[in-house]
Amino acid sequence: MVTRRSPARTMMLKELGSNIARWRKLQGLSATVLAERAHVTRDTLRAIETGTGAPRIDSLLAVLTSLGMANTVVASTDPWNSNAGRALMDEQIGLADQHPQSRTRQPASRERKETNS
Repeated sequence: MVTRRSPARTMMLKELGSNIARWRKLQGLSATVLAERAHVTRDTLRAIETGTGAPRIDSLLAVLTSLGMANTVVASTDPWNSNAGRALMDEQIGLADQHPQSRTRQPASRERKETNS
């Protein structure tokens, strides 16, 4: 297996792992308990929390789910939730305003402007 790790990627993996470990500690969970809840080995959890190794993505998602963070992480990858993603969609296909959520609910700043008009 080819490993492609740049210093920037290594730093991001360590930061992600540290954040996961902080969430675990904030919730009062030991590493053993979290590993059991996520149905991963203690070694897999250690690899995730230290940003080392190459844990499977489903193992990472299982840990995030056990911490109650999976939905937030998944939502953060949705281009609709990013100014850059919406701009690219609008530029490429003209659909930035056609997301189902944008039809049902406008951003609060837009709502305020419309009610003040």
